[in-house]
Amino acid sequence: MLSSIRKFSSSIYSKIFLIIVAIPFIFWGMGDLFSSGNLNTIAKIGNNKVSSKEFVNYIQNNSQQLDTLNSQVIESLLYSFVGQKLLEKEIEDFEIMLTDKSLASKIKNEKLFIKDNKFSRTEYEKFLLSNNINAAIYEQYILKQETRQQLLDLIGGGIIPSEFMINLAYNKIKQERKIKLINLNKVFKKQIGFTEDEIKLYFANNIKKFQDIHRTIKYIELKPEVLIGKDDFNSLFFKKIDELDDLIVEGKNLEYLTQKYNLGESKELVFNQNGNIIKQENKNEILEKFIQKISNIDESEPTVLIENENTFLIIELFKTQNIEKKVTDNLVQIDIKKELKKNYKRKEVSKLISQIGSKNFNKENFYNFSRKENAKIEDVFIKSLNDDSYLKLDLVGQIYSSPKDKVIVISDIGLEEVFLVHIEEIINKSISKDSEDYDKFFKLAKTTTSSSLFNSYDNYLKNKYEIDINYKALEQISNSF
Repeated sequence: MLSSIRKFSSSIYSKIFLIIVAIPFIFWGMGDLFSSGNLNTIAKIGNNKVSSKEFVNYIQNNSQQLDTLNSQVIESLLYSFVGQKLLEKEIEDFEIMLTDKSLASKIKNEKLFIKDNKFSRTEYEKFLLSNNINAAIYEQYILKQETRQQLLDLIGGGIIPSEFMINLAYNKIKQERKIKLINLNKVFKKQIGFTEDEIKLYFANNIKKFQDIHRTIKYIELKPEVLIGKDDFNSLFFKKIDELDDLIVEGKNLEYLTQKYNLGESKELVFNQNGNIIKQENKNEILEKFIQKISNIDESEPTVLIENENTFLIIELFKTQNIEKKVTDNLVQIDIKKELKKNYKRKEVSKLISQIGSKNFNKENFYNFSRKENAKIEDVFIKSLNDDSYLKLDLVGQIYSSPKDKVIVISDIGLEEVFLVHIEEIINKSISKDSEDYDKFFKLAKTTTSSSLFNSYDNYLKNKYEIDINYKALEQISNSF
């Protein structure tokens, strides 16, 4: 709602402090001392109880932009909520405050409210109206953000990184590297080949991968001329829609509703588990938009009413079939060979990594491997950590995490790109104070130093607060959304 002025939320300090807030809940361990069954309290921070009602309000205020709201998301919101409470306790303990005069000055100097180089009450009021909030709520928001910023400044403010730290940050990104590289995919391509027996065996051992679920639905579009005899979305039409919805909730099926309201003949549509339409009588674009929602229809409640603007559909899950593909199908063969190739590459890459890890694969072995496999060695010069002219950045990052003379295997997650690399030379870089990038790396070094300081502060918080979560209350809240 107030994203346009959330300076705290977008600042680097807030990102660092997110670690401070999150780590306690992930690594400290949250006890569950609520054995009495009291559901009015969601958590305890030290001796202070936090009410379940307050957490519910927090969920409602912070879930509007979320696509889904399941138990996992609600648990994440709880971590954030308790983290904010932790901040509030620290602010209180440090007696951090913002006077009314300072608050007024903060608002009056906000760029959003400046017109003709001075504060405009009209612009302020327009902002409040457009965001559907009142002045008291907005001022409370600013108060919280500013006191949090003061807390962060208290913890990490005043840090000045040394020239050594600045150059360390600069060199980490800007150093150049000369490497020798062997494309392992070209090596594996010459080695890979699969017999029909291997393909059949993989198919037999992974039969569930090659089953497709086809779901057949019947549906009827509810039009005013059918329900009330005229093309008018009036109150009578919507009364009929409500009646149909009530009957569906009572468990009435499509056949019953069709006969009772003379809805006409239903149409059929068949789609698979991926939401792809296999067969349909007549193309229905609105139905296609809701195919994912239709895919979630439960067999225990097969009849549903779906609406989209002025389109209303009754949909009933009619049939579910497991369709088993054949090993001889061309697409099945392609999928199996692709998986067998991946398995082979994983096995060979694991062998190399194991040899490197046990220090049985050095520079000499790198060249021996090239000769044995008749594999071409390429010379590659990498200009910086952000140089993606030859390799993807995630692969460059793997190279930059290893020292000179090291032999490593680098790859993407899917093993689409796999290389054997020897790091031949590292050319270190430094930055002078008159460089136009100096300020950027000064800030980066400061952030790195602050992050280390915040880790220490995290240990301080760990010893200062005992946090207990009422998981019974959390479960009840999760079930209510």
